Amino acid sequence: MTYPNIDPVFLRLGPLEFRWYGLMYICGFLAAYFIIAAGVKRKGLPLVKDDVADLIFTAALGVILGGRLGYILFYNLGFYLAHPLKLFAVWEGGMSFHGGLIGATLAGFYFIRKHKLRFYPLADVSFLAAPVGLGLGRVGNFINGELYGRVTDLPWGMVFPGGGNLPRHPSQLYEACLEGPVMFLALYLVSRKLKGEGVVFWCFIALYGLFRFLVEFAREPDAQIGYLFGGVSMGQLLSLPMLIIGAAMMLACYRRG
Repeated sequence: MTYPNIDPVFLRLGPLEFRWYGLMYICGFLAAYFIIAAGVKRKGLPLVKDDVADLIFTAALGVILGGRLGYILFYNLGFYLAHPLKLFAVWEGGMSFHGGLIGATLAGFYFIRKHKLRFYPLADVSFLAAPVGLGLGRVGNFINGELYGRVTDLPWGMVFPGGGNLPRHPSQLYEACLEGPVMFLALYLVSRKLKGEGVVFWCFIALYGLFRFLVEFAREPDAQIGYLFGGVSMGQLLSLPMLIIGAAMMLACYRRG
């Protein structure tokens, strides 16, 4: 298949450039606002619309700061030590999900302490919205032509601009599907069918770990890292504990519920 080669900049106004990647983040946060607002109302949590907006803003800061710091520490520390000004060039990509998750969770703890709430009820509502942003973010990766997959002879393989002349897995689209609509549907069903505070939150952790671990078999590892040991990638190393811990904690929360 032919890679569509979409311009990563969708709007230029003089020296200003507006990129699809950033737009995906904005759309994800907007969708999260409406999903969380509906969940807060359904669960009867003592939050008004302004509080939900404050939560989204706080979580967004956590995602961006944690995602950037996580990418620097986990994937490319040497480069950023040599080019410190690139630390702030987030429009060029370079975000780590695992760092973003840590940042969002810490931001959530700050928010619940500020509003005197319990963690699990708000986490269950909030992480139900996460797949929307994840799916859109992977579409942004596809438009940027980054995070492409390994070489393949499958009919839907694509030749990416930075990936040489051989067709590769569009692994960004695999992740967009699994981490987006598939995960959202699974979390929605879990939220409706299974009782127990924390079940949705830990189900999200387990499912992301599973999907990311599987997709990494088709995804090209970062050039500056390659494979770690036994053909394991950094993404798999970080995701496997999520699957194990998430599944165990989900079961514990369900039994307690």
